[in-house]
Amino acid sequence: MAGYDSDVLRDMEVRRGLKPGPFLTLIEECAAFPLFKKLAPLSAYSEKRREREEFVLRFFAYMENYEGFEHRVRVFLDDYLKKTQDNFSDVRATELRNAFTSMLNFVDANFPNGFRKGANHVRTPRIRFEAISVGVALALKQNPNIKVKSLDWLESPEFKENTTSDASNSRPKVIRRIEFVRDQLLAPQ
Repeated sequence: MAGYDSDVLRDMEVRRGLKPGPFLTLIEECAAFPLFKKLAPLSAYSEKRREREEFVLRFFAYMENYEGFEHRVRVFLDDYLKKTQDNFSDVRATELRNAFTSMLNFVDANFPNGFRKGANHVRTPRIRFEAISVGVALALKQNPNIKVKSLDWLESPEFKENTTSDASNSRPKVIRRIEFVRDQLLAPQ
């Protein structure tokens, strides 16, 4: 990858070394789910650099506290990981695993391209994954029996604006993209 020093550890690689424990084990377990790999393809390089685990951590952190996000993703995720790791239990593991599995099953049943932008796309953008996965999870919390009739909103200017590379990680944009997906799924169709 041009301009990238492969000897520098990425955030998730550092977290694995500094904060091992049962929550991190759950993240690794979820990251290995075959359905997740099918729905959120990544390059071999990204897989090797623990990007899939990064996606899972982001899903849990935003699902539980997206409104508490300020601006610095690394700090937000590190704080969430430490807090969750310190108070982790088997019951909590089951709750998080179930939320992740339910979200994946819903995406598999309703989103023909999974988290990808289109059928021919070979990788999954982080921002798009966050918006769809967390939006779906929040919608399922409110209505576990959602029936999706249309996904036209995935092609809407508003969704594209909220999930493109200029859709930075500012608090309002994170909230807007997650709630946009949630609200589209819960809207009467």
